Amino acid sequence: MRSEHRLPKLYYCETLNPRKACAAARFLQADVDFVRVDLASGEQRSAEFLALNPNGKVPVLQDDAGTLWEANAIMCRLSDAVAADFWPHDHRQIDVLRWLSWDASHFTLHGATLWFEILIKPLFGGKPDNAVIEDAKTSFRHHGRVLDDHLAANSVAVGKTLTVADFALAAALPYAAAAEIPLAEFRHIQKWYGRLEELDAWQNPFPA
Repeated sequence: MRSEHRLPKLYYCETLNPRKACAAARFLQADVDFVRVDLASGEQRSAEFLALNPNGKVPVLQDDAGTLWEANAIMCRLSDAVAADFWPHDHRQIDVLRWLSWDASHFTLHGATLWFEILIKPLFGGKPDNAVIEDAKTSFRHHGRVLDDHLAANSVAVGKTLTVADFALAAALPYAAAAEIPLAEFRHIQKWYGRLEELDAWQNPFPA
């Protein structure tokens, strides 16, 4: 008897890191089964979900190769699964890794802090910490200048086409206005991000 083919499952919710994984799946036209995890009800802390990711966080990808957590790694596996160049396997790969590391430690770190303090905390009755907000804005401006200078001479993060680095760098930017992320101060970042915004996969990453 032939075994039934099962689609890879991409566990997500409508937050920053799952957003880029879902956007990558749509951009790559990867055939996945989107599975929403209800964070508000604590579904991520269930024994069943913790068996998939002991960190209790989304996104998680479950496919024939096993179970994988961390959004950047998931984007890379999805690219490999469809034999795309989104996660390059040539001389560009080291540079992509550089930007992924820098982004996680600096650029999106500060953007995500503003997103959390200004948009998420109040949803759960918390009060935004003004000192944290001002520090995140200062840090975002400092590292934003680094990226803006890079994009003054480059249309994308690495090479000539979009890679996982672009989606990672852009993770917090859909919420820039609402989260008071000072994106408007960086002309070249705005121009680069505007091109991402033209992608339906980026505009509408989540299932309806």
